[in-house]
Amino acid sequence: MAKSARSLLLLFTAAALVLSPEGVLGATKRRRPISTIAPDGTPAPPPPTAPLDANGELQLAAWGAIVLDALTGQVLYEKNADAPQYPASTTKIMTALLVIEEGNLDQEVECDLEDSKVGESSLELKPGQRYTRRQMLYGLMLKSANDVAHALGRDNAGSIEAFAEKMTRRAKELGAQNTHFVNPNGLHDPAHYTTPRDLALIARAAMQQPFFRQVVSTREYNWTVAGAVNPLHNHNRLLDRFPGCTGVKTGYTIPSQQVLVSAAMRGNREVISVVMHTDKPGIWNDSMLLLSYGLDRLTEATATTSTGH
Repeated sequence: MAKSARSLLLLFTAAALVLSPEGVLGATKRRRPISTIAPDGTPAPPPPTAPLDANGELQLAAWGAIVLDALTGQVLYEKNADAPQYPASTTKIMTALLVIEEGNLDQEVECDLEDSKVGESSLELKPGQRYTRRQMLYGLMLKSANDVAHALGRDNAGSIEAFAEKMTRRAKELGAQNTHFVNPNGLHDPAHYTTPRDLALIARAAMQQPFFRQVVSTREYNWTVAGAVNPLHNHNRLLDRFPGCTGVKTGYTIPSQQVLVSAAMRGNREVISVVMHTDKPGIWNDSMLLLSYGLDRLTEATATTSTGH
């Protein structure tokens, strides 16, 4: 059977991701646009300004990165922000967003055999077990359980294929034009990719959902099975390491390397950062640099507007 033009495009995209020495398709120039933002309250004193090199660039280990103003969507800094990368478990941000947008979070989901077969990070779901969507969202985002993602996707759309189509369609509605999903959990597939910019747009939409914010800022959650409690711990160490961190999600596979979407608030201004394809120290260091830099820019813009200069 002849492959469609769409299938060929996905194959070429995947090949370029693997073969490119930069791990990107058409690396974009780094830039850090700054615009004056009207004050919306009194910000807290800023942390030390993130260090820049002689070219005015942040020293990031990540192949791709971005930080934006969560309120306006204004990009404050970027590096290869439109270069496709593998998102790993940060995929689950979109999964959670679709489930929350669907509503009825207290409805139960019955697990089936296919859910129980999904490997790697899991909560060892068994066929016939029942959990509310609300409970499962904690398992999805704190434990990063792939079997939970599978169950939620199947429950939402009837099949994983149909849910992946919904994910990609919703991404495009949010402006994420260089994203294609094939599963709800981020397990590696060459045709499953996004970009730092697209991932930031998806996270920005998710963080506008109050329950999503509640889940991704939760440090521990008691997952209960047949009366036995299994404490789930949030993988996002920035909740403890970075003052004002409000979420959101880690990710890792061998092809994707370390990925982190994070958010932080100072006063009533918030930024969202994304780092893709970095190393284990870099996942935290890069993100803290971006969050500090973004919050500094918002603080400076607010101060400038307040003084009339």
